[in-house]
Amino acid sequence: MIAAWTLSAAAVISGVVYIWTTYAGTQTQRYLFKPLTTGLILLVALTLPDPVSALYRGLVAAGIILSLAGDVFLMLPGNTFVWGLASFLVAHLFYIGAYVSRGGFRFHWFVLLPFVLYGAVLLYLLWPHIGEFRIPVIVYAVVLVAMGWQAAELWWGVRDTAALLAMVGAILFLASDSILALDKFRSPLPQRDLLIMSTYYAAQLLIAWSVHRFVRI
Repeated sequence: MIAAWTLSAAAVISGVVYIWTTYAGTQTQRYLFKPLTTGLILLVALTLPDPVSALYRGLVAAGIILSLAGDVFLMLPGNTFVWGLASFLVAHLFYIGAYVSRGGFRFHWFVLLPFVLYGAVLLYLLWPHIGEFRIPVIVYAVVLVAMGWQAAELWWGVRDTAALLAMVGAILFLASDSILALDKFRSPLPQRDLLIMSTYYAAQLLIAWSVHRFVRI
């Protein structure tokens, strides 16, 4: 457990440094600290003791690895946005698989409805601006919303600390990706890097910690 806490602290520090580099650092520093932070979060998921299941740990780790690939694609110069989008899409599929692995696929309309409404509003705001990206953005939005929904369903059904961390992490992931999409396609947002990356790293770290089976008090 000490290793996981140490790696988590290192990930937080690395993430803060990366966000600072987006304002005042060099390109080399950005290239270093962005993947380093996600890599440290991956190690958290891999080193946490007493996982809820080996399968859950493996699926979450796979999701973080795909997210790491997405980080790199979105950071590189050139037309690599679609590759980054594809990497994160597959990452969300692994996260969905992790949530479903803890108790099966769940469906409650009152849990699903807020996520459907959120996705609809987001697509409404983006629709006039996404042009040739409409199909990939729609597919990504559906998978992203499904990821958040199944995380919420997991918490509704299980009601333990690990499930709560997964749900909060998924909601933060929704927020991060929404800010990114609005900034890229609709209009530049003030403090975009701070908003996108702080919610993104918090999301990944919480999802990583959802691997651990917390003792009920």
